[in-house]
Amino acid sequence: MPVDVLLTDALLPDGSVTNVPIEAGHVTRLAGPAASSIDLGGRLLLPAMAEPHAHLDKAFTAERFPNPTGDLSTAIEAMRVGWPSIEQSDIEERATRAARRLLASGTTAIRTHADLNPEAGLKSVVGVKEVRDRMSTLLDIQVVALTTFLTGPDGAEGRALLARGIEAGIDAVGSCPHIEDDPIDTMEISLAAAKEAGLSVDLHFDEVLDAGIQHLPDLARLVEKYGLGGSVTASHCVSHGLLDPLAQREVARALADAGVSVIVNPRTNLFLQARGVEQAAPRGLLGIDAMLEEGVLVAAGADNVQDPFYSIGRSDPLETASLLVAAAHRTVEESWGLVSAQARTVMGLDIPSYAPGSPADFVAIDAGSLREAVADQSADRMVFRRGALVARTSVTEWVADG
Repeated sequence: MPVDVLLTDALLPDGSVTNVPIEAGHVTRLAGPAASSIDLGGRLLLPAMAEPHAHLDKAFTAERFPNPTGDLSTAIEAMRVGWPSIEQSDIEERATRAARRLLASGTTAIRTHADLNPEAGLKSVVGVKEVRDRMSTLLDIQVVALTTFLTGPDGAEGRALLARGIEAGIDAVGSCPHIEDDPIDTMEISLAAAKEAGLSVDLHFDEVLDAGIQHLPDLARLVEKYGLGGSVTASHCVSHGLLDPLAQREVARALADAGVSVIVNPRTNLFLQARGVEQAAPRGLLGIDAMLEEGVLVAAGADNVQDPFYSIGRSDPLETASLLVAAAHRTVEESWGLVSAQARTVMGLDIPSYAPGSPADFVAIDAGSLREAVADQSADRMVFRRGALVARTSVTEWVADG
């Protein structure tokens, strides 16, 4: 029987060159001629990447809502003031643009947070959900309702908005316990709502450089209480990295036992954290060594793209991987895993591979090795979704003699 597509002249990370047959969107064994073939020209063929922590609703707003001090609180305030002036159509346009750039980089799965608060109302959640549905044949998009003000004076309104977001069709419940009046109650509300709705949870967690703010042990306890192990993620966890090594491991062990995954966000946290610290400034990252050694599932996300929280940045997980090499002292292979296989595992998705039966999501990049791909981050890429070529970027280089 012929196969649907044959990817030819593919360089694999082990240095071998091969052809990859694809049938019905999955890698298969070559059993006959191909209906069509695509020559990769010796490009490095890698499983497609994933972005486990994005904010598509805020992308490309850096000029509109500037953050002159560059810190987290000013960024939050800039968006709070700005949300009433943003139309849903604008959210959809910018989110689509950001998602298309991620797809062109070789990313076929995105988990994005969408603000759900009194200022934004439902328009961010609904707008990003529209993009999710419209682009569903090109990539997987998971929408997390980033709910704030679940407790305190605005708690009733926040909880009502969360209920409406669930009705609107979100994929996961999110919140920011460490900035709420009652962090424990915020976690309880978030977990209870997710359990009742059958959704996963992704919380912005302890995004501060204060060793005294440590809510991860409480999260581990509550996840076990609600029986949600394997479906809860804590993103950022900045203050965890300020603990001594023994304490880091104790917290990590509790998370591993409870089945809580974590996402490190090197790009935005390096930008936002340690402002004004003039000597031996901390890097603002969670204790990755402790998490990995204790068996916690760890992934890495880019977080923000050209908005008040990070005024620069590209929509490319390879940028995140390169920062992990420099700032977190991970190997190239470890860094790659955090933005590919581990990111997909956190999202509950299948992991593409070269093995028969695997989903045929790949990126072919102009590079001679994985190290070179992370180092150069060449824009010359071919992106495949279930065996179909869905994005291609070509680069022409010309240098004068002399």
